[in-house]
Amino acid sequence: MNLILLMSKGVSVNPSERLSFLPKLFQVDKHPETGMWFLFIAIFILSAIVYNLGFARKLKLWQNVIIYIMLFIGCILLTFLAVFLPVGESLIIAAIVLGLYRYRLHRERN
Repeated sequence: MNLILLMSKGVSVNPSERLSFLPKLFQVDKHPETGMWFLFIAIFILSAIVYNLGFARKLKLWQNVIIYIMLFIGCILLTFLAVFLPVGESLIIAAIVLGLYRYRLHRERN
């Protein structure tokens, strides 16, 4: 809503200022095609890490294939949302929290 108010007052807003950290890192505003591919790969890898740390169980091979195909399809939508929203950053934080949880669980079992 602030963006609409600023634009109605004649203030120019640079879209690259609104980008999240990962899209700025991959320069989505300067090189959109390669930047979006790198962002998609990063989102997919982070989603797979979060899935493995938090939700994965021992499954059959065909079940894992289906899960990763669905994860791949879901990451397409997440990539578009990640341009202006902190999706990648949230996945990084989730991976860190789940990694610490797994580490503490492993330490207490031993």
